[in-house]
Parts: sequence; structure tokens; C-alpha cells
Amino acid sequence: MITENVKTLLGELAAGNCFGEKVTLVAATKTRTPEEINEAIRAGIADIGENKVQEFREKYDAVQGGRRHFIGHLQTNKVKYLVGKTHLIHSVDRDELAAEIAKRCALSGVTQDILIQINIGCEESKGGFPLGEGYAAYARCREMQGLRVRGFMAMLPLSNDAELLTSLCDEMRALYEKARDGDGNIAFLSMGMSGDWRLCLSRGANMIRLGTAIFGARDYSRPN
Repeated sequence: MITENVKTLLGELAAGNCFGEKVTLVAATKTRTPEEINEAIRAGIADIGENKVQEFREKYDAVQGGRRHFIGHLQTNKVKYLVGKTHLIHSVDRDELAAEIAKRCALSGVTQDILIQINIGCEESKGGFPLGEGYAAYARCREMQGLRVRGFMAMLPLSNDAELLTSLCDEMRALYEKARDGDGNIAFLSMGMSGDWRLCLSRGANMIRLGTAIFGARDYSRPN
């Protein structure tokens, strides 16, 4: 099933997003076994994303290939486990976290690629900078030595209001383009999960994070 799902998705994504931009598919691997992840990689997945640092560390050596992303909420005291091992940290949602990543980069002599997380739906249950503060947050992070801002990440709220969701996507794309126009490092608008990725691509996302669409429904009885 995993192999078939990956091949179907990659075929659909080959045309790119609504602007014809290449779409990066990140496999969201929370609770998935190394065996499942390795099957997805063999089928063509090039990017994998973990939500928890513990899982990232436990699976790191058992997963064969793939660029490693971190896509979950990140505590400052766990940054040390990711810097230098992570292709892209999607969830830089506060200044304190950005500063800690920069500090660890300085100690390790590395540069860490990051995305600025925007709380596009103004949801109390989610982290991220408010949309109106997104560009200023990007500008601050861009000045931190050791950080390379590559774009923005957002999660759409659960809603059946297609007009609202479309509007939120458009606002994220506008923020992305504003930063990209003056910064050649800006390349990714990470927005879209298994329930809404087609909408996000139709409004300009160029990176999506899919778990269920690749691996099937999660088994939450597995230990995290």
C-alpha cells in the first residue's frame, strides 16, 4: 500500500503547484516504523519529517536515506539534538527558539535551514507568529548568524469554509512572495497536509507534509 500510495502521489505532484513550481513532498512519519519509512523512501520519497525529537533520534540510524525534516513543536532544550542533523526545521514559532538554534549553530559551526511558522488561523492550540508579525519575525531571524531562513510554514484550521481557507492560503502566499522578492534563500511555502493539500497547492504552496495519505491511518496504540 505504501509503495502504491507514494507512486500515485508523486505522479499527481509531477505537474507542480498552480504556478508550475516544483512541489516537495515531505512524508510525515510520526508513529511510523523505520520499515514503513524505508519502504516509502524506496518508492521515491526523498524527504521525511518527524514531529518529536525522541522519535527523530530513535529512528535516525535505522532510516536509510532521505533528507530529514523536523515538523513538530520544538522545545529549546532539545534543539541540540537536531542542529547539524536536520535538513530543515519547519516549526520556528518564537524568537526564543530561533535564538537557541542560532546559539547551537555557533557552537557547532554549522548553518541551519529553517522555516518561520505562522499561526494563520490564530488558534490558541497552535504555535507560530501571527500573520501580521510574520515578515518582522522573518527579518529578525534572517539577521541571526547561523540561521538561513528558507521560507514559511503554516497549518490551516479545521474548517468547512472553503472561502476562509482559500483566503488564508492567499495571505500566506503573499507573505512568502514579499520575502522571496528580496531574498534569494526563500524557496519554500510549507502548507498542506493529508486533508487539505490539494487546496494548498491550488493557492501556491510548494511543500506539503503528508502522513495518512502515504501510510494509511495512524495506529495510536503504538508507543510514541
